[in-house]
Amino acid sequence: MFKKTNFSTIFPLSVEQCSLFVPMALYFVLLLAALLLYVPLHSKEHGVTVIGRIHYEGFSDSKYYNFQNNNDFKTIEKFNKHKLLSPPELLESIFLKVDKDNDGQLSIDEVSQYINLRTQEHIDSAMQENYGLFMSIDVDPRNGLVSWEEYHKYFLMQNGLSEDYANKHVEKHSSLDRVLKEAISRDKASWSEAARNDPDFLTLDEFLAFRHPESSHITILGLVEELLDKLDRNDDDILTEDEFAQLKVGDNGEALLSQGEKERREEFRTLVDTNSDGKADRKELVMYIDPKNPRHAKEEAISLVALADTSHDGKLSLQEVLSKVDLFLGSKMVDTARSFHDEF
Repeated sequence: MFKKTNFSTIFPLSVEQCSLFVPMALYFVLLLAALLLYVPLHSKEHGVTVIGRIHYEGFSDSKYYNFQNNNDFKTIEKFNKHKLLSPPELLESIFLKVDKDNDGQLSIDEVSQYINLRTQEHIDSAMQENYGLFMSIDVDPRNGLVSWEEYHKYFLMQNGLSEDYANKHVEKHSSLDRVLKEAISRDKASWSEAARNDPDFLTLDEFLAFRHPESSHITILGLVEELLDKLDRNDDDILTEDEFAQLKVGDNGEALLSQGEKERREEFRTLVDTNSDGKADRKELVMYIDPKNPRHAKEEAISLVALADTSHDGKLSLQEVLSKVDLFLGSKMVDTARSFHDEF
């Protein structure tokens, strides 16, 4: 009834030939589709390499471009999977994150909690990243120390220079642009401060102090020493409430503290003297100075609200935030990493 179809007349290929032809045909179809849909990950805009249009939360358009031009890789904290945002768009997106109760206003507590969260994330990330970077640089030889030569080679290659140049460069870098030379000078100064045991080598802890001083216990201990040097009048390595609260005058007659005595006493009782024994030892001072202490976030939140709250209601509207773009872009609420590095 039905005429038998001879498939060999339609498909003159053998089974073995088909098994080779069909996958190859599919491969070329997929390759063609990939080429047609291809979007380059690297594009040039205004002479700046923009990588995949991924924007680091914390940089406005102009700062983002400066960041790329300066090759300031030390400030990278993390990248958000957002399109490149303008400063107002960036601030609005962060505003919505901070506004936990969705009432359209930011309270001091909301700003403080968000800054404290970003601070914790930044410091934890810095400490984790530090170990991996240290181990990747410590190669010539691998001896548990990073030399200036090892780090400087890494720095140059991270900034787009060839391995050949990194290995054979002249010390003055006469062919480099001014911005990169200034970055090298800053690194040398920071290296000298961090290198406590040997000026040419850094241990793992010193390397953390070099790249992320705000995350380093060594840095915090150094700040405790400075505080004791300024306020500890009887040199017993303990601060009393009177020593902390009463203004000390510098060599040139300038006041070293800007707060009034009443405020300093209140601060000592509530934030410094955690065991309420009327004095603060080194452990308490370390906790007081530690950037992860929530008091720092609270102080910055109070300052931000005071500077931007034009309605004087103790809260921030989106419009008030947008009216102070530069203030917020430079704060830990937006750019935690750069704010810390500016301070230290």
